[in-house]
Amino acid sequence: MQPRDLSAHAPYVPGRGTEEVARELGMDPEDLTKLSSNENPHGPSPKAVAAIEDAAPTVSVYPKTAHTDLTERLADKWGLEAEQVWVSPGADGSIDYLTRAMLEPDDRILEPSPGFSYYSMSARYHHGDAAQYEVSKGDDFEQTADLVLDAYDGERMVYLTTPHNPTGSVLPRDELVELAESVEDHTLLVVDEAYGEFAEEPSAIDLLSEYDNIAVLRTFSKAYGLAGLRIGYACVPEAWADAYARVNTPFAASEVACRAALAALDDEEHVEKSVESARWSRAYLREHLDAPTWESEGNFVLVEVGDATAVTEAAQREGVIVRDCGSFGLPECIRVSCGTEAQTKRAVDVLNRIVSEVPPA
Repeated sequence: MQPRDLSAHAPYVPGRGTEEVARELGMDPEDLTKLSSNENPHGPSPKAVAAIEDAAPTVSVYPKTAHTDLTERLADKWGLEAEQVWVSPGADGSIDYLTRAMLEPDDRILEPSPGFSYYSMSARYHHGDAAQYEVSKGDDFEQTADLVLDAYDGERMVYLTTPHNPTGSVLPRDELVELAESVEDHTLLVVDEAYGEFAEEPSAIDLLSEYDNIAVLRTFSKAYGLAGLRIGYACVPEAWADAYARVNTPFAASEVACRAALAALDDEEHVEKSVESARWSRAYLREHLDAPTWESEGNFVLVEVGDATAVTEAAQREGVIVRDCGSFGLPECIRVSCGTEAQTKRAVDVLNRIVSEVPPA
């Protein structure tokens, strides 16, 4: 017996973990600086840690109350009805929920290239397909409505990543409004704001009161430092919010994750610290790296180094883990996550030495 044909499904390639690299290199994980996965270098809020500890004895119970409490808290935060908030296991869980709600077999999505591979993976899992619009290095990865509309051919869903991963560019509000008013009535614009807390551009969530063809993805993985708990959500138009009960996975967001997210929402100081730290770090990276970089509004910076694989491997040997962007179709670039002040300065010192020594590809 064999599974169905999965040849169209390219596996997701995550950034390498500290313990994985440490075992491979025979190093102590404490000696490594991991800046490959856009994680929060300050960890979760202490309030979230306390909530995790408090929730531990209750994990024998399904997370009905915790899920409801988190949904209502997020609805209040964004000025929405509770039915408009779809809590999920990470933002990728919300991608699956939206795909289930929107796609018929053979429907297509339109996604950015480079971009998050799970957009198309989810579409194909649900017997859809994907087309791409190019966020081009030649245009400094600028995102515009015309860029998307030039590739648009009536797709059922259009993904807009702002800030964009791995480049850090944003789609300005007026460009998003132009898209909302230009696509066909059956098309949903999915605005992925996984890195939204780090950006100057306001969230698109307030546009849900004006447009019924926009959904917004958010996550607790980045600014809130809860990546290991897999907790995120989608904000959707009120008119079709009741679809959630028909497409969600029962109790997919755990009791621990929901309680931690609730506590994290109460610690605005920790989020502000994390955002300010990331903004300092990306400015330092752009100013001090001896290689071309692009302006970023995420918690990372894209760097052109010539031979990304050679630079990434050499940096690992010196204890600094960064992301080879070959899997994004940018084999000449690395992505450096924003670390603490010490981590950022160490990464700059190591990368500058390596870039000066590694021959171009």
